[in-house]
Amino acid sequence: MTASQTHEVTNVGRRTLLAAGGTLSAAAALTALMGNTAHAAEGRRRGDDTMQATNNGGYGPLQPAPGGELLLPAGFGYVAFGHTGTPMSDGTPTPGMHDGMAAFPGENGMINLVRNHEQSQGEAFGANSYDSSAAGGTTNLVFDPQKMELVSTYPSLTGTIRNCAGGPTPWGSWLSCEETFSGLNVDRPHGYVFEVPSDATSPVDPVPLKAMGRFTHEAVAIDPQTGIVYETEDRGTSGFYRFLPNDREDLTAGGRLQMMAIKGRPQYDTRSGQRVGKPMPVDWVDIADPDPDSTDSLAVFNQGLEQGGAVFDRLEGAWYGDGSVYINSTSGGDAGLGQVWEYRPRGNSGGQLVLVYESTDPDVLQSPDNICVSPNSGGLVLCEDGGGKDLLRGVTTNGQIFDLAELSDSNTSELAGATFSPDGRILFFNVQTPGITYAVTGPWENGAL
Repeated sequence: MTASQTHEVTNVGRRTLLAAGGTLSAAAALTALMGNTAHAAEGRRRGDDTMQATNNGGYGPLQPAPGGELLLPAGFGYVAFGHTGTPMSDGTPTPGMHDGMAAFPGENGMINLVRNHEQSQGEAFGANSYDSSAAGGTTNLVFDPQKMELVSTYPSLTGTIRNCAGGPTPWGSWLSCEETFSGLNVDRPHGYVFEVPSDATSPVDPVPLKAMGRFTHEAVAIDPQTGIVYETEDRGTSGFYRFLPNDREDLTAGGRLQMMAIKGRPQYDTRSGQRVGKPMPVDWVDIADPDPDSTDSLAVFNQGLEQGGAVFDRLEGAWYGDGSVYINSTSGGDAGLGQVWEYRPRGNSGGQLVLVYESTDPDVLQSPDNICVSPNSGGLVLCEDGGGKDLLRGVTTNGQIFDLAELSDSNTSELAGATFSPDGRILFFNVQTPGITYAVTGPWENGAL
């Protein structure tokens, strides 16, 4: 898709934006976006302009930004920092493969960023490593939002593998997930979640949260009301899990891992033949052995499947908001272009699962991955991870998609880790290869974000 193309997905309803801790919910934007696929297709066939966000979400078309590396709307600018290979504060070269990320308030007005690195085998890039033959992990960055410059960077989790996504906790830490099941060191199994404080200035003690499961992790989302942690699995046959912690602010204290099942429909396959907007009541089945001593990367999944667990296709991004958990099935759907699901907890019952959108056209949505919400408006930023050139896309609360950022060169690298500063003034995101972090500022108030 070119930078000038924009698309609107027809509404199936719109929720009122809710204020929660000073941040507006993005449920309205996501619900509007994930509209009726058939109606959206009809709009495209008509060839009219009803599918376009007005004036590209209010910001106008993308154009070369000062500095030349990004295409952004008029009035927006950026700074680039945290490049692969540049020395961190302790002299260690910055690792590559920048991926998932979150922003937290720091001391003296600073912003703390925790950034994943989806590296695999190789020498650990810092001390205190979980596995010296694993090159993944996280780095912590301190950013000055007034001077718009990087202050310091530190290795914070080392010796892990393929740290792809994760999620922030309500108590100010980052859960980094290994998107793998095994490494070269047989004495150090992989496939775990690790917790990293947002203010870490040296490598943390790498404690695998084994009760949360050993499988091909992707992202997590925590319900702040209950403390339940929801987890996605990035496989062609994958499950959706929840972790009920014994201590909601100490995940090392253990808990119970469960996998979602559709009530009355054992081993239900969500990957194709689905209907948008149809609620399905769910159950949760216990995983007896969340940390299997096995070489089978589906050992946890198969435990749930045998008890009737549901099957998804490459679950990736996860986001909590307005009482629901939204998850992306990157390759799901009849066209294999992606699905977005909403899980609605319902008191003591299992809750409901609803397919809110299934893409049938790559020009509208292809391979949805990360999601983040704007604290300014409740609009969304979507990261695609599909074929060709990937863009950051914005979503209005009316369900209109527009182009937000694009690399100015021919680089087709994945864009990842989109996250706003706590005050909503700065949008941070990563280019995975060659490994760059950008901080974007501009007149957000002029448009949908």
